[in-house]
Amino acid sequence: MEKPQISSYRDLEVWQKGIDLVQLAYAFGEKLPKSECYGLTSQLQRAAVSVPANIAEGHARKSSKEFLQFISISLGSLAEVETYFHIMERLRYIQASETELALEKTDRLGKMLRGLQRTIKERVKR
Repeated sequence: MEKPQISSYRDLEVWQKGIDLVQLAYAFGEKLPKSECYGLTSQLQRAAVSVPANIAEGHARKSSKEFLQFISISLGSLAEVETYFHIMERLRYIQASETELALEKTDRLGKMLRGLQRTIKERVKR
């Protein structure tokens, strides 16, 4: 079976899942009190946006090594988002079941990012 041609970062499933994460982060942000507008809400949304934005920027670079650097940044931002989900649960802004669902999504995205990272590293070795 032939692999589909990747002509744009928008063709990457990992980028698409990153956009889904942004939607989830914004939905969770709406649950937070107004007092968190410049705190947790802003931090959560910025970190979530960073994930697909860095995938896109890395894909646009001319070198695989640069792409790897941007994937690494995406993974860091993803860990940041996961941390905010835990904080939101601890502060009782979201339910444990919501956190669990969100972490399932971030887990999947993290696995996809690490898989992409491995693939690019193998390509660089050749």
